[in-house]
Amino acid sequence: MDQEELGERFEELHRGGTFVIPNPWDAGTARVLEALGFEALATSSSAFAFSLGRADGAAGLDDVVRHVEHLVAATELPVSVDLEHGYGAAPEQAALAIEAVAAVGAVGGSIEDFDPEHGLYEAGAASERIAAAAEAAAQLPFRFMLTARAENHLRGNPDLDDTIARLQAYEAAGADVVYAPGLRELDEIRAVAEATALPLNVLAVPTLGVEQIATAGARRISLGGSLAWATVEAMAEVAVRIRDDGDLSGLRPGSRVGRWLGRD
Repeated sequence: MDQEELGERFEELHRGGTFVIPNPWDAGTARVLEALGFEALATSSSAFAFSLGRADGAAGLDDVVRHVEHLVAATELPVSVDLEHGYGAAPEQAALAIEAVAAVGAVGGSIEDFDPEHGLYEAGAASERIAAAAEAAAQLPFRFMLTARAENHLRGNPDLDDTIARLQAYEAAGADVVYAPGLRELDEIRAVAEATALPLNVLAVPTLGVEQIATAGARRISLGGSLAWATVEAMAEVAVRIRDDGDLSGLRPGSRVGRWLGRD
């Protein structure tokens, strides 16, 4: 499937119903998630940084581009990319980040309004960055879904009114999807969904089920780094039993993994 077809397929997923978009952290997990029947994939900045032995935010754009290349080569699913704040404060840098991942096969990407050095961007500056990213996406020869992220609820400013105002501004600036990670209550999700005409992405939380989140108005549900952490913690539990008790019962032969990777 070529990039134009992948872009159309990704856009179509946002037009009706609700879908879960899981977040692989390497080519192998991308292949497994595809084999399990998911319809699209998204990167996670924190999970990818972990795969490099780094903290969230410590992977640069060049690292991310190589990561996307590996994922796109491993799967036939549409891939969207967590581009953090676009790897620079200037609107032009957000645009360049979109162009860089699109050039290696991505058909979606997100830009957030938080700078790790300076905190949340002023709303006007954040909108300018989304506008530049949207213009870059519009110039591509295939459909590229731009997600605009309002980071208030992850960054110590859980002001729902400000979050909604920001997302409405990003809608006006040309975003295709809006996303406010950190919403944990159905009433919050519903308020955001009703405040914008764009598809809403919601970051999954273990206290809410897919059906609940969908009923509240989400069109897309991403897992962020949580799937990676569930995997790593499961591995650590087996390793601790081996270390402390000599218990090898948690080990697995990998036969199902082989099937997921298409070896059987």
